[in-house]
Amino acid sequence: MSDQDSRPPFDARSFLKTVPEEPGVYRMIGAEDKVLYVGKAKNLKRRVSSYFQRTLSSPRIAMMVAQVQRVDITATRSEAEALLLENNLIKSLAPRYNILFRDDKSYPYIELSGDEFPRLAYHRGAFARGARYFGPFPNAWAVRESIQLLQKTFQLRTCENSVFQNRSRPCLLQQIKRCTGPCVGLIEKEAYLADVKLAGRFLDGQGSEVIDDLTARMQRAAENLAFEEAAACRDQIRVLQAVLHRQFVDSRKDEDVDVLAAVEEDGLVCINIAMVRGGRHLGDRPQFPSGAVVSGAEDGLLAFVEQHYAEHPMPGKILVNLGLEPVRETLLELSERPPAATAPRFASERAWMEMAEKNARLAVQAKARDTGRAEQRLEALREALDLADPPMRIECFDISHTMGEATVASCVVCEAGAMKRSEYRRYNITGITPGDDFAAMRQVLERRYGKVAAGEGICPDLILIDGGRGQVSAARGILAEVGLEAIAMVGVAKGEGRKAGLETLVFPDEREPLALGGAHAALHLVQEIRDEAHRFAITGHRAKRGKARIGSRLEDIPGVGPTRRRNLLAAFGGLDGVKAATVEDLCRVEGVSRKMAEQIYSALH
Repeated sequence: MSDQDSRPPFDARSFLKTVPEEPGVYRMIGAEDKVLYVGKAKNLKRRVSSYFQRTLSSPRIAMMVAQVQRVDITATRSEAEALLLENNLIKSLAPRYNILFRDDKSYPYIELSGDEFPRLAYHRGAFARGARYFGPFPNAWAVRESIQLLQKTFQLRTCENSVFQNRSRPCLLQQIKRCTGPCVGLIEKEAYLADVKLAGRFLDGQGSEVIDDLTARMQRAAENLAFEEAAACRDQIRVLQAVLHRQFVDSRKDEDVDVLAAVEEDGLVCINIAMVRGGRHLGDRPQFPSGAVVSGAEDGLLAFVEQHYAEHPMPGKILVNLGLEPVRETLLELSERPPAATAPRFASERAWMEMAEKNARLAVQAKARDTGRAEQRLEALREALDLADPPMRIECFDISHTMGEATVASCVVCEAGAMKRSEYRRYNITGITPGDDFAAMRQVLERRYGKVAAGEGICPDLILIDGGRGQVSAARGILAEVGLEAIAMVGVAKGEGRKAGLETLVFPDEREPLALGGAHAALHLVQEIRDEAHRFAITGHRAKRGKARIGSRLEDIPGVGPTRRRNLLAAFGGLDGVKAATVEDLCRVEGVSRKMAEQIYSALH
């Protein structure tokens, strides 16, 4: 009998007496000290106790709990710290029972900036202090449609601060009545901020109240014989009324609702989230769990609820098609005042759910087709390159620079025929002769595969190099140095006139370059991966180049005009002194506020 078999069973009752009622992270540990699951909680005792009740929320959880031999606890100072620690542990440990939704953090938002004249903008990523964010939206189309509506109605500016600060005459948007021209003083600050407030209320779902306020303003303007102002209010009211009446399904209410439809077909689980804001159905977005055991649609739904609402705001109501009570319990864990979770009851709610379920099934069917197509393309690539097995993991490299400036290398990963964005990497290339692509390729491969040779990374089945024989030879030399020359490699050389379909595949050995032809399935896969590597490299290069340029010139920082620039250079004896100054140092310069000092420091660093 092994040591594992001789261990006494886990004594949950004794352990739970030691668990604190504080926020933190817990780790379920199984045989051979293998981490089965990582979770977070605002109350560790209540959350961990829920796993050791007589009835559990899903078969997956019951299967996991049966394997638990110990539970490790880490208390944190706040729920935010617990969330951060949980994310880090899941990424590093990859527990078998953690269901992940890879795209769940990439929802777009509408931003109203915290500037003197707030800017209306499309936003993804971390939130900036002082700005207001509305969302999330299911897709970019819904955000841009809403921004266009707000431009027509409230005429808020959408230009970057660098453009806004340097305008001397109205732009085209002002001329076509999509902006009130605050950059050139065509509207008073108080009036502009009033429009910003109305736009914020409309985005908060108070469309009817906004129309009522505009109607009252129109009547006051008409009574004061200010007919132009009254006409402008009338036009705003017409636009808003048209929007509120143009529903996919008419809810007859200004309500915020998320519709969650969980569907399982052909072994695939899909969670489709449809978003209704202010009574407007904004569309939906399917999510597929990955990286774990999923025992069914309800199991996937609970995991989605826990992940999604830990990161995004909760609406006033959440509709679900199954697992109502477990969903309510999960929401209660995430918030002391959770939204109303319910099954569809009214005609509009049932229509929303029917649409969400139908789109979930369509998404499952599309994913199944894509999976079959990916298998066909991988098999075609295996045959074309004469490999023993289809390359399940492909890594592709590209170099981007402008005449040697701000050289950046990219590495993108394709796994099982699908791009795996979580494993993309960029490398800043330094210490080479500007413009030497061969040296850049040698450096990035040495950094990437030096770690793999040391056992710190995953070894790919195939390496793609965006380039011809020179780049491939440089790559082969580096792989030989680190002992990985057995990895299959091929270069993708551009064809005549750089036309798609005319590429040739270049081998590191004596084989002649291979031209597959534009209709070949293997070439389509290679092109898709190569183009993604190019996009990822050039995006990083442009960001690095722009940062380097704005960091070297004070005059490119919005709000730093000739007077402030002269004062800064005089106070610190030149640009190097300004770069070395802290925010507190910058605040002591005449005409530089705290906010401006933070902006200057951020731009220069």
